Amino acid sequence: MSDFSNLLANAALTIEEIAQDFGVSTEVVQDWEQGAAKPPVSVLQSLTVMALFPQNGASSTAISVSKLAAEGTRDPEAASLRVNSETRPRYTAISLFSGAMGLDIGLEQTGRIKLLACVEKEKSFCDTIRANIEGGRLPPALRVFHADMSQLDPEEVLSSVGLKPGELDILVGGPPCQSFSTAGRRGSTEDPRGTLLWDFLRFVDFMQPKVFLMENVRGLLSAALKHRPLAERPPKKGPPLMDDEQAGSVIRLFAEDLKRSGGYHLDCFEVNAVNYGAPQLRERALFIGNRYNAQVDFPNPTHGRPAEASGERSDLFDSASRLKPWATLRDALSRVTDVGEIIMDFSPRKKAYLEKIPAGSNWRSLPHSDQQESMGKAWYAKGGRSGWWRRLTLDLPCPTLITMPNHASTSLCHPTETRALSIKEYARIQEFPADWIICGTTTQQYTQVGNAVPVRLGFVAGQVLVTCLDKLMDRGLQPYVHPPEHYRVVYIQSHVRTRQWFKRGETFVWADGGDENIQYRAPVTLRQERRLAEHNG
Repeated sequence: MSDFSNLLANAALTIEEIAQDFGVSTEVVQDWEQGAAKPPVSVLQSLTVMALFPQNGASSTAISVSKLAAEGTRDPEAASLRVNSETRPRYTAISLFSGAMGLDIGLEQTGRIKLLACVEKEKSFCDTIRANIEGGRLPPALRVFHADMSQLDPEEVLSSVGLKPGELDILVGGPPCQSFSTAGRRGSTEDPRGTLLWDFLRFVDFMQPKVFLMENVRGLLSAALKHRPLAERPPKKGPPLMDDEQAGSVIRLFAEDLKRSGGYHLDCFEVNAVNYGAPQLRERALFIGNRYNAQVDFPNPTHGRPAEASGERSDLFDSASRLKPWATLRDALSRVTDVGEIIMDFSPRKKAYLEKIPAGSNWRSLPHSDQQESMGKAWYAKGGRSGWWRRLTLDLPCPTLITMPNHASTSLCHPTETRALSIKEYARIQEFPADWIICGTTTQQYTQVGNAVPVRLGFVAGQVLVTCLDKLMDRGLQPYVHPPEHYRVVYIQSHVRTRQWFKRGETFVWADGGDENIQYRAPVTLRQERRLAEHNG
């Protein structure tokens, strides 16, 4: 059996699917399989990545270089980019706020991006990076800067890899912006130019990369420079909101400053990792900038609810392709042979309540007396309680991983065992390589993996960056004469409408192929574009 045949089998794809994905005839694919012709390196690279993510039978990563170029960008000219990757360069990249390297692993897995240096403030995170360099899982020449970004000179980082401003291809990073997250209480930036968000911009301004990718929480898009409590806002009382109190004022100021940093155009995409094959619901905002007046695009979802994957509501999607079903927690945990000893577990008191919860349910399954006793004032709240005493189910994607899975209000209890998910299970849900080393204390390890960008989302974003740079290289890096009219935000079905937990006094427990009342509801909007300067409400 040829190497191509092995890859084809491991990726669980048919000859017809390969032919469609790469825009060739079935006869050509048969020649590749029989050894009569040699497949392009780009095909072999894509199949290798597909084989690394063997979920749901057929590939959960069926976003080949050629398919993404031709379909994801919606550009007819992109079909001309199906060029053997031997003739294409590997693009240089520097990573900021690197953490456990989830985003960077995804970029490396494209086979087209070479990571030169990374910057991380936390020592234990740097220990993780260095351990994986020593283990041969990261480039041996990768420079690791253990430094506070706010105190670091970008010239020092750039010169360490032998580059000058304007020569770097890609700058990536996810500035920690916890106060912007919609998952917790909103903070106020007050003086944003002193935050890590603006430190990222400072590096862009000096390094002048051809493109950059900034990853963050979706809440950043609606964050205000100054926060006014709801009780003090109109129409309840108080004067109208000032400009710096308006939703989205943080990113609008960031965009204004970006325009003065070399004329970058900015496209932002609101996405959810589960829609691209990750076994986890995780909403993110991806900001992609370039200094050539190019408008970048991001592919539509490749995965969806089982009902959508079977054809229901197919009018929402490209009729030429059918969605694959979401990957599930079962898919992720099936690849864990040893859960390991590192578990940020529940206390005996918490386990006593969780023992009473069936898989796929939460506090609603407790007797009323236990609900009130265990939840206190939260029991009287009107919403936001679905995570209380939550026991996961194998048949759904995992909820968003957090840094502390053993909290009563955001519990991530194993479906069949009364314990929190282990760090090894966390890593597989995030799709880190099976042999990836994570250093530090239990808390530090959960922080690294819980805050990481899903590896798969990094891979998809990396393909977008590579496609953009390939097109720019084909133009001789000549800027487009007419820049896009405005910075834009593109919503791509990032919000997964929640399942039903309780209605009219009845508690719903998820079961395989469960009642239609508790299915995840169909999306209302697949794709929607707006100017970045606009805000909702």
